[in-house]
Amino acid sequence: MLGPWPGRRIVRSVPKYLSREWFAAANDAAASRELGGVDLVLRQVITGGPDGDVRYQVRIAAGCISLVPDEPDSVDATFTEDYQTAVAMFRGELSPQDALTQGRLRVAGSLATIVANQEALAELGSVFDDVRAATTF
Repeated sequence: MLGPWPGRRIVRSVPKYLSREWFAAANDAAASRELGGVDLVLRQVITGGPDGDVRYQVRIAAGCISLVPDEPDSVDATFTEDYQTAVAMFRGELSPQDALTQGRLRVAGSLATIVANQEALAELGSVFDDVRAATTF
């Protein structure tokens, strides 16, 4: 975007992956999309990040998506990976299937629920396309 001075660009704040600002941007993006009647709670555990381990939940209730701090309530599945794997998957450089087969992603919980909702989970990635493009690491 050009500013009031020709040739100068205005740089917008870019959220750092897993920061408070990143979660806000992700929730803004999620608020504009819906996953057709899906009800699912997924725990995400990312270990070894620059600011330590991060735990949060992706909640899909009646198709509405939100990312919230991890809570001790029950979840349908838990995904655990190290920071480098999480970054590679978020960037689209590594598929969850490849991360799983390489032992870089661990899954616990109801595999039947994950399989039953795999179409919605595949669509979930596109919800965050704009956030992905603006994220720094």
